Amino acid sequence: QVQVVESGGDLVQAGGSLRLSCTGSGLTFADYVMGWFRQAPGKEREAVSCSNWKGRTTYYADSVKGRFTISRDNANNAIYLQMNSLKPEDTAMYYCAAQSPFDDFCSTSQTSGYWGQGTQVTVSS
Repeated sequence: QVQVVESGGDLVQAGGSLRLSCTGSGLTFADYVMGWFRQAPGKEREAVSCSNWKGRTTYYADSVKGRFTISRDNANNAIYLQMNSLKPEDTAMYYCAAQSPFDDFCSTSQTSGYWGQGTQVTVSS
């Protein structure tokens, strides 16, 4: 059974930092494009950052460039999202996904790959 589990969400003040973690079982992260996505209430899910298995192809949403960093630890089947200089508009449920390299890169479609249940990030002003 495949499981993808996020952790690390919290309530933080604007300007603060958080590190999200994503681990998996029943699959090998090194075989997948790994990504972080977020969805705020009333808004569509958006791609935050994605990385192919070697980390040579990396995507960041314009809104997080220079503040967020994705990293992956294939040996331990984990990926991370370091979030610095957090803003209230970063408030959302953050999801981790493992997606086939043959799917559209960093797809927001929930039919693409394996998704976790999410971890809540709330940034207060």
